[in-house]
Amino acid sequence: MLFDDTFQTLAGPTEGQFRDRGSRFLAFAYPIRTETDAKKRLDALRHEHPKANHHCYAYRLGLDKNQYRASDDGEPNGSAGRPILNTIYGQDQPGKPFTNVLVVVVRYFGGTLLGVPGLINAYKMATVDALTNARMETRTVNEQYRISFGFEHMNAVMRIVKESQVTVLNQSFDTQCAIDIEVRKTAAVGITERFANVRGVEVEWLG
Repeated sequence: MLFDDTFQTLAGPTEGQFRDRGSRFLAFAYPIRTETDAKKRLDALRHEHPKANHHCYAYRLGLDKNQYRASDDGEPNGSAGRPILNTIYGQDQPGKPFTNVLVVVVRYFGGTLLGVPGLINAYKMATVDALTNARMETRTVNEQYRISFGFEHMNAVMRIVKESQVTVLNQSFDTQCAIDIEVRKTAAVGITERFANVRGVEVEWLG
């Protein structure tokens, strides 16, 4: 089934844990927008848990299954990052993917080797615990644009902003004005064309 332009993600950060034979697996899940968001969260956890043996993670972005990353961080190949990622995929609902999510599982080694099957189960169950505790929300796929214009075009631009009900992210009003907006992807072409049709107004896609 093809997804539309809505998806489910986390309403906010959430945590979970799992223990097996002395090892502690602490799971931290976050809503993210970009790979940069994921890196910042991962760096912060490494700083908070410097004595942990592993910081394994997986994240997913976008509506398909092609924009992702998974890391075993020194655990046996396929025993950590992939189970986390598969658990994220397992939250998909018909027509509504669960995405823009990062899960990091921090492991403190307990002295007993768990073996690959044990590790796969531990990283999966820690992730399941974090996501079970989570509150989900539905969001739309949005795009961001910068609208640049001279002050004399202020009224025309602001009229389109109001009529289109776009979200204004940033604005700067000087000799040369600029407004950063966020608009639902399915409506982006029609709205940006309205801006572009005003003489002297430039539209730049930001992502």
